[in-house]
Amino acid sequence: MKIVMAVIKPFKLEEVRDALTSLGVHGLTVTEVKGYGRQKGHTEIYRGAEYAVSFLPKLKIEVAVPTEIVPKVVEGITLAARTGQIGDGKIFVVPLEKAVRIRTGEADADAL
Repeated sequence: MKIVMAVIKPFKLEEVRDALTSLGVHGLTVTEVKGYGRQKGHTEIYRGAEYAVSFLPKLKIEVAVPTEIVPKVVEGITLAARTGQIGDGKIFVVPLEKAVRIRTGEADADAL
């Protein structure tokens, strides 16, 4: 089992969710986050004054999936979240040692 974490632009959430659903991913966690990568933020003008926005709003999506479907999940997120512009985001894949469904006590792959 693996956890796939993706940091994406907020307006791409529905497309990514649809892509994951079509792959059979049944649940995901979405968190509103702020951050920056290579673009290092940007400048905006508010009431005639220019100011720097260092941390840009993003969404972090986390899904726990069986190891066998990780490549398809990564590809699905990549295709759905890509705009071709700087700041499209990143995907991280990390090992998942154990999963337990609290309601039933099911463990590992059965809990996903």
